[in-house]
Amino acid sequence: MSIEVLVPNLPESVADATLITWHKQAGDFVNKNENLVDLETDKVVLEVTAPESGILSQILKENGTIVTGGELLALLETEAAQASPAADHTIIAHKTPEHNDDDIPLSPSVRRLIHENTLNPSAITGTGKSGRLTKADVLEHLNKPTPAPIKTENKPPVSALATEIKTQTAKPVESTVIASGLRPEQRVPMTRLRAKVAERLLQAQQNAAMLTTFNEVNMQNVIDLRNQYKTRFEEKHAVKLGFMSFFVKASIEALKRFPAINASIDGNDIIYHGYYDLGIAVSTPRGLIVPVLHDADQLDFAGIEKSIADFGGKARAGTLTYDDLKGGTFTITNGGVFGSMLSTPILNPPQCAILGMHAIKERAVVENGQIVIRPIMYLALSYDHRLVDGREAVQFLVTIKECLEAPAHLLLNI
Repeated sequence: MSIEVLVPNLPESVADATLITWHKQAGDFVNKNENLVDLETDKVVLEVTAPESGILSQILKENGTIVTGGELLALLETEAAQASPAADHTIIAHKTPEHNDDDIPLSPSVRRLIHENTLNPSAITGTGKSGRLTKADVLEHLNKPTPAPIKTENKPPVSALATEIKTQTAKPVESTVIASGLRPEQRVPMTRLRAKVAERLLQAQQNAAMLTTFNEVNMQNVIDLRNQYKTRFEEKHAVKLGFMSFFVKASIEALKRFPAINASIDGNDIIYHGYYDLGIAVSTPRGLIVPVLHDADQLDFAGIEKSIADFGGKARAGTLTYDDLKGGTFTITNGGVFGSMLSTPILNPPQCAILGMHAIKERAVVENGQIVIRPIMYLALSYDHRLVDGREAVQFLVTIKECLEAPAHLLLNI
């Protein structure tokens, strides 16, 4: 019996998807719920799984094809699967040269990591049941330090393209002068996520009167409070106490005082949001994504830290869902984790403001007429001047500064 493998229904905001990777070939046996193909949208990667166990008899859409919801991708024969279950076990247990690493049974999250990092699964030792690879195995393999390149005496590095050319033309290894003169280029199609990010950033610059205001915050009290309680916090809540939860709480307090910064523009109307859905910008190998803490004002410090840690794990594994990304009334981005001293973050439409965090550095400051050393972070607030006045933007940033320099404000709700 033939079963159709269809593109799943896409959310209203997503018109189509790009077929990026088939994990099975025509004629392969597949198990029910095993991932067959990956579809990339402008937000997440969707996995299309097998509706039943069977033989993948025909693939109708090739890699790179643009597809829409409900479109036919492939045909699955279930009768053939019932006739040859033993043969499938033989294929997996006795791997032949005709079978590649896709024949190794992998979970969807593990297969995603293998694909995104171009890894050979057979080169990774599995610690799961019957030697299966787990996500922890792959992450541990990725975190292993790579051996330092061997230095050669006064010889420039040879690119992979140059090596390939030398091999094809049977040139001796010593001919590095010719190889070093090459100017290699590589043209690759832009991913859907990267294209969408580019579109939205350009849209923000063209359609908003964007302006940025800056301030600095003394992080000493937050650091002292965190150091004092971080061990007890982790023991009780099973999550580390970071700085982001303090910034989320401070931002919510400031948004309550200045509701225009939590608003958005729709045509000639202003929409004031009575809730606080905070986007936390995350950098991934695929590009920048912004998962959203929905109703962040209802979360305590532990709830915020757990949600952010969960987003980070999903982002690395490529398992973020549309529910994780939809909405958002205000965004926080932390360039400080990469060492940024100061930057002007770009708005995340249709939001009208975004807060930029930066690296904490010890700086000389004046307190009570004395020069002292304090851990200082520069803050940046980019905002849409069509909706937010400069006075509101400056006072908003001052409110965040006051909350962080006196964390009791956040704890006592004063």
